[in-house]
Amino acid sequence: MGIGRSGRGRGLAAPWIRTRLRAAPAAAWALALLVALTAGLAAAFPRAVDQYQDDGLRRALDASGADRSTVQVSAPQPDGALSPAERARALRPKTLARQFEQVGEAVREPLAADPRQSSYGARTTEALAVPEKWIPQPSGLPAKVVLAAQSGLADHSTLTAGRLPRASTAPVTADTPEVEAAVSAETAENMNIAPGSVIHVPGEGRAPLAVRVTGVFTPRDPGGAYWSTVPLLRTPALMTVPNSPERLVYWLGALHLAPEAAPALLGVPGELSRYWHLAPATAPLRSHSLSGLRSAVAALESGPGLRAVRSVTDERTEVRTDLDEVLTGFERLRSGVSPLVAVAAVGAGTVAAVVLVMAGGLAADRRRTELALLRARGASLRGLTARLAGETAVVAVPAGAVGLGAALLLAPEGRRLPALLAAAVVTAVAVLALPLRALAAHRTVRVHDTRADVTSVRPSRRRTVAELTLVVLAVGAVLTLRRRGTAGDELAAAAPVLVAVIAALVLLRLYPLPLRALARPAARLRGTVGPLSLARAARGSASAVLPLLALSVALTTAAFGGSVVAGVHDARDRAALLAVGADVRVERIAPLPAGLPDRVADLPGVGATTTMSVDYQAKPHAGRQSVPVAGVDIASYAGLADRTGLGAFGADEVRRPTDPDDPLPALASPVVAEAYGTRPFPVRLGDGSEITVRIALVRASTPAVSGTEFLVVDRAGLGDEAARPTAVLATGDPDGDALREATAGSDAHVRLRSEERDRFVDSPLQSGAERVYTAAVLAGAGFAVLALLLALLRSAPERAALLARLRTMGLTRAEGRRLLILESLPQSVLAVLGGTLTGWATIRLLSPGLDLTAIALPADQVAAVPAELRADALSLALPALGVVLLTVGVATVQAWWTGRRGAVGELRAGDTR
Repeated sequence: MGIGRSGRGRGLAAPWIRTRLRAAPAAAWALALLVALTAGLAAAFPRAVDQYQDDGLRRALDASGADRSTVQVSAPQPDGALSPAERARALRPKTLARQFEQVGEAVREPLAADPRQSSYGARTTEALAVPEKWIPQPSGLPAKVVLAAQSGLADHSTLTAGRLPRASTAPVTADTPEVEAAVSAETAENMNIAPGSVIHVPGEGRAPLAVRVTGVFTPRDPGGAYWSTVPLLRTPALMTVPNSPERLVYWLGALHLAPEAAPALLGVPGELSRYWHLAPATAPLRSHSLSGLRSAVAALESGPGLRAVRSVTDERTEVRTDLDEVLTGFERLRSGVSPLVAVAAVGAGTVAAVVLVMAGGLAADRRRTELALLRARGASLRGLTARLAGETAVVAVPAGAVGLGAALLLAPEGRRLPALLAAAVVTAVAVLALPLRALAAHRTVRVHDTRADVTSVRPSRRRTVAELTLVVLAVGAVLTLRRRGTAGDELAAAAPVLVAVIAALVLLRLYPLPLRALARPAARLRGTVGPLSLARAARGSASAVLPLLALSVALTTAAFGGSVVAGVHDARDRAALLAVGADVRVERIAPLPAGLPDRVADLPGVGATTTMSVDYQAKPHAGRQSVPVAGVDIASYAGLADRTGLGAFGADEVRRPTDPDDPLPALASPVVAEAYGTRPFPVRLGDGSEITVRIALVRASTPAVSGTEFLVVDRAGLGDEAARPTAVLATGDPDGDALREATAGSDAHVRLRSEERDRFVDSPLQSGAERVYTAAVLAGAGFAVLALLLALLRSAPERAALLARLRTMGLTRAEGRRLLILESLPQSVLAVLGGTLTGWATIRLLSPGLDLTAIALPADQVAAVPAELRADALSLALPALGVVLLTVGVATVQAWWTGRRGAVGELRAGDTR
């Protein structure tokens, strides 16, 4: 069926497309598989990012605590100008419940209140001293209580004794002499309260209010916002009197009245507060609506929401919450993590796009004769392009839909629109790759193709302009990233890819030079394999820019990504080492039991050990400022410091002097050294003894004590009591359960470096970003391998025919195998060297602008252990080695397969092409 110059074929296009698909079913299925895989990965990526960011947002709210994340709306007690009945009515449950619903309506989306954890009620804001002597008085001071009438007590608690409080049949007022209350189990245990106890709360202008305890309960969800917004309601506190030199303490607990008894609070001294606590519903929160969340919180604190709340409650109502600070902290962490993921995403996406374009180019090369014949017989470019687009769309569109559906199933959370757009872009590239490649190749009708190898084709002016444009973009991206970091813009995230693209183009321009230089010397070599393989490499197609580009970008991305992951792991390992001091730390405040250090040393997996006594209450010059003093066994401790890299020093420099009257030489931190100088000064230890030390060495860190202030002395110079060991540091990799079993009953705290390192993944935002980053790098590497296979597949028929012809002229199988390997190695070696050098250069160029601490460590560890990007040898070498091995393996397999098939079929196939 012909394709006319008008662009329309005679008859329907469907039969022609159906015929072409039936002619090459394997190619159609391969394209469908490639598009489905690529579209699925592209669609799954934004949903995976949304999922870990949403989990990180919820984790940030949960970790912040209900006292910070809950929106606390509070109003003072009713105006004294109101009548007693009106003041009492303002505290009754019906009034507070109606206001609670109206306050909830003032909350703007996407912020929403969780009705199960939100609450309302009234409570006293001042602690009231009670005269009951049977309540424990540790310092002889009377206990204090807070009266609260909170809604939903029955729904959030389980009775363990008695019953819940009830109001009297008559309406409770400020003059009611007695009310009922319940207390939490912790309050009952610590304050010696039981059902039937009566607590007399001072009255305001009236007799004391008798509060009869009728029940004891346990909270059903102690960590929920209902109980955690005001922790005192569930857990009593042992309070310290402010500015008390004797540190006098007293008990403070909460008595829960029935909601109907809230008006009784008007009859006690001090102020009371009406409150409506709105706990945010975390399940529907999404990180992409973070700006809307912050706006909703701001509107409640000082905007239209506050005006609406005051209109339904009281003109003096205030809204207080730290939710905006929690959201700001999450945004700061996300802004540090997301650009790093974007770097890997851009790299993997570029390689995937190159593979799709290569697949279209491979199809165009396979059908070059057919398309040239159609053009020679009068087919128009428009009609030919439309037919090829329709043929490809029949395969690619369903495959893209399958990939999108698989992504939606495998990543059930996240927005659908970005996933749909990603899959659509992949499908569009797959559909247009073949028509556009054919359009470029057959724009002019040709009978014979000219040579298009790398040594003969000269770069055009358009290509030169495009390459110079990319160079300018790459330089701008690198400068932007170095100056402003990864938070600069999208161009900064593409900086590694742009550098890799420029390197690939430069390598492709330089590629012919060594081939030309080696051509003449190789011609004088004995044998045919060497000169022939070099000549074949020189005759390689100039379109090899795509596989070279894919390999260069993939190697650069893999090296960059591997170095990022290595930097993250190194930072966590360093932070864990600083926190523990060694691989194992066994410590307690009091001296360790005799024999415990020996039991730890005898455990399997434990290497060298050192014992020490750490006094955290030591005070230089007998002042108020304490400095931790570690008494150590100098020889073993110096070895530990050297092995861990934490302030290595010579043992003789801190060893106890022979004269007992001389001051003890000490190793000090820079802060302590600056504060006390190098002159001897006394230090009073926690047991009352006193030593004189002289700072002899200054080190920024030491295994014995984490922090910026410490002194390390020879334990032999301490008194018998002060020298008793309180800690054991050990190297090695012992079993944690066995270690804890060996220290059971000693009340010693066991810390392992490996467990501490795992705790540094502070948020799903960090762990999720690390997983997605690793997946993106692996996907890019996989597509690079596929690009290499496609490049070899493109030249496979020609190479097979050549090998068959050479075998008829006496070439042995071993020589044929070497020929194919040597022919394919130059470009692979070029890609390996270029990609490896580009990856190393990219890391060196961009490391000043990259901060890995956001993804590596929690916020409290960032200042202590900066995470820096550095070149990782394994990340540079392993991908490069994999490319070379894959190239050699494919060439070897092809040589074996060609020899197994025989030469006749290949020669006939070559003659018919």
